[in-house]
Amino acid sequence: MTTVAIVGSTGSIGTQALEVTAAEPDRFDVVALGAHRSVDTLAAQARAVHPEVVAIGDADLAAELKEQVPAGVEVLAGPDGLAEIATRADVALNAVVGFAGLPVTLAALNAGKRLALANKESLIAAGPVVQPARATPGAELLPVDSEHCAIHQCLAGGAPVARIVITASGGPFRGRSRDELAAVTVDDALAHPTWSMGPKITVDSSTLMNKGLEVIEAHELFGFDYDVIDVVVHPQSIVHSMVEFTDGATIAQLSLPDMRLPIGYALAWPDRIGTPFGRIDWSELTSLEFEPPDLDAFPCLGLAYEAGRLGGAAPAWLSAANEVAVAAFLDGTIGWTAISDVVAETLDGYVGTEPDAVDVVLEADRQARERARQVVERKANA
Repeated sequence: MTTVAIVGSTGSIGTQALEVTAAEPDRFDVVALGAHRSVDTLAAQARAVHPEVVAIGDADLAAELKEQVPAGVEVLAGPDGLAEIATRADVALNAVVGFAGLPVTLAALNAGKRLALANKESLIAAGPVVQPARATPGAELLPVDSEHCAIHQCLAGGAPVARIVITASGGPFRGRSRDELAAVTVDDALAHPTWSMGPKITVDSSTLMNKGLEVIEAHELFGFDYDVIDVVVHPQSIVHSMVEFTDGATIAQLSLPDMRLPIGYALAWPDRIGTPFGRIDWSELTSLEFEPPDLDAFPCLGLAYEAGRLGGAAPAWLSAANEVAVAAFLDGTIGWTAISDVVAETLDGYVGTEPDAVDVVLEADRQARERARQVVERKANA
């Protein structure tokens, strides 16, 4: 049995992870669950799986949670509690949304655990801090993003690599011009054509920022230079990524869009689960399309490449500015096209910083958020 801690268990990835573990009861034992504020959902999950420990990120909700979980279940609270449960199992799934997932990432790796990482922001914003933690004896980092899971599988080919190709669905606005995107609504942006995800990552998909963050994540995960990481739009979301080798051969990983497949892959590594999530019916799959991304209509992708190549704390600034901008869009403060404007203007204020310690990363994140909020306020009042 592999023991599992799911941090961010009430969100989209967390709930799908519980579906994976339920489908493989002889393989996985969920011993820890954690969420930020969703007390009722977290308590219901605890009653269903009877973990050893649960954690709530908002410490003010700890007493309420304790009243609802089964007797004998330990209750931890605060960000430190969420980080602590990541050390209580063989494998920790970090499904926390945004930069708040960094303590969970570091706790799992520093404890020598396998980390199934669905929280890309912690690696993107704090890559220079996370990388040394990956060298901890016993520590492993398995990506849960479908694209990076695909790359991980394709790299098993072992030959010298010429190019990494990350696929993008194109989101709900594929094919629209910049002018046509000026009046899109929150509901429009949340209507993803192929994936069911939380609101922040769904908006990121609509702007192609999600793909830009994945480019930086691929660089951090696998060590490839930005010049050999490409993005191609593939609206069917069947090919999840590809690796081209120096002899011209390309290996791709294909499946129907189902996040339970990469979740199961990361939890079971180096084995594979027996439940065929994402199985393709080849009698029904009729076509696969590919096209280049439109960087004029979707400038966030280019901004991510720019931040990645700048290095230092620039990816942290990019990630922080994007979180602020997406939150402002979701609450109606700014329009969709202003998201990339906020990120670009925030990055214009970046001065070279080497994020060689957690406190430096935290300060870079704070500075970027402060500048991004100023830009949002200026645009909202324009």
